[in-house]
Amino acid sequence: MTAGAPFDPKIECMDPEARRELQEQRLRGLVDRLLSTDNLQGARLRDHGVTRGTDVRLDEIHLLPTITKQDLWDHYPFGLRIAPPEDIVCVHGSSGTGGRPTLIPYTANDVEVWSEVMARALKGAGATRSSVIHNAYGYGLFTGGLGVHHGGLKLQATVIPMSGGMTERQVRLIEDLKPDVLCCTPSYALRLADDLSGTSLKVGVFGAEPWTEEMRQEIQQRLNIRALDIYGLSEVIGPGVACESLDSEGLLNIAEDHFYPETEDGELIFTTLTKTGMPLLRYRTGDVATLHEPAGQRTLTRMSKLKGRKDDMLVIRGVNVFPTEIEAVVLNLASPHYLIVEDRRTTTAQLHVAVESTQDISGRLSQDLKERLGITCQVHVLEPGKLPRTEVGKAQRLARWTQGQAPIDGLT
Repeated sequence: MTAGAPFDPKIECMDPEARRELQEQRLRGLVDRLLSTDNLQGARLRDHGVTRGTDVRLDEIHLLPTITKQDLWDHYPFGLRIAPPEDIVCVHGSSGTGGRPTLIPYTANDVEVWSEVMARALKGAGATRSSVIHNAYGYGLFTGGLGVHHGGLKLQATVIPMSGGMTERQVRLIEDLKPDVLCCTPSYALRLADDLSGTSLKVGVFGAEPWTEEMRQEIQQRLNIRALDIYGLSEVIGPGVACESLDSEGLLNIAEDHFYPETEDGELIFTTLTKTGMPLLRYRTGDVATLHEPAGQRTLTRMSKLKGRKDDMLVIRGVNVFPTEIEAVVLNLASPHYLIVEDRRTTTAQLHVAVESTQDISGRLSQDLKERLGITCQVHVLEPGKLPRTEVGKAQRLARWTQGQAPIDGLT
């Protein structure tokens, strides 16, 4: 692997003051585009007294209204689109409530922005034009597979569009085509590690689900690669909003010339400065992370790995618990196959943690969890294979029991 050189040094290593001027210029252009419509975002800006882009300053962006996923659901399917229908070249999305997905229309400009930021992410991870990228993210409405695909083509690397599933075939092609880059969810990387040994892989770019430093160490040890984190969401662009580089010291470089970051009460908020299909001003992601100063050759703001999602935070007997905190403890003692259960079948909430192990580690794990979380958990040690395996996509790490629900096999 190379040192993760920038794909576009002129932008990624730009003087911060010059970048700030560019961000403010793009913000004002975005506000003018939104005000030219009669949709929700334009109306909210006018309600806040904004009449033109020059009314807005970057250091006052926190005073502007936010957009939430509920707003997207309320205006399903394309109520927040501002580009004319004939300019839309593709649609992506994610699952929603009640079978109602979140759909995002992309213009050709949006796809080009996406390709650019994904090429930056892959180049920062050490990929080059000579690389072979094994892409095991799912292709379709989910943005993972096509995001990596667009970026790999922009980089002029060789992309193997495997998509998810068919693990036996994945293993065969990794052995036969000898890729140096693996792209998939971290949980699926560990699934592949069950059947792989001694590969050509040098680096993995893993995302689409929160994962801990302990899981990073597990992946790196079992696959003998560098494991890097990538972050994105379809509402903003897809993967490529931020990504670790080989020299970013464990934090993710944000493509902030396109996606302006903020945090409020720990929650990430992004403004899509350059999108033209369905741009979003101050979109509340629901993801919890922290922002950090630049480091190394890039002058981009960095973000931490996700701590979790605001709606995944558990409140157990008055204590706030994120699933990633539990994972950090589990991986010190057991396999990466685990399940957290929030049990609210009685008036006092209980927290169950089920793990797979051939040894009785319940006492040690209970003690370590209590030290880390400050509460007592009910630990269940199951035989290997008892918890469901994830063949493709995101692993289920959390279940919630309410009154009348039947518990999962092996747990009571």
